[in-house]
Amino acid sequence: MKSFDTLTEAMQDLKKRGFTRDFNLRETFIECASTGMQLSPEEFEITEVYRFEGETDPADEAVLYAIESKDGIKGVLVNAYGPYSNPIPDKLIAKLTVHK
Repeated sequence: MKSFDTLTEAMQDLKKRGFTRDFNLRETFIECASTGMQLSPEEFEITEVYRFEGETDPADEAVLYAIESKDGIKGVLVNAYGPYSNPIPDKLIAKLTVHK
């Protein structure tokens, strides 16, 4: 797996490799707001994960997930961790912690 210094750098590289959709966490699924696509945990796989530490600002702590749907749609999901993280349901936590 590649190594990146910044979240932006990682996102740009993934976009070049076809991860063009932006996903957001919802209560029981992930969603691409621009298309309305909703994927339950059974409908996607995490193919890469990158964690970024906020050395001077805890608000900069984030995890970037490269996601691929069973239909071959690729995108990314960014989630903060630490004090700024969003609560995530157990089913999605399990999916986000296990990947290819």
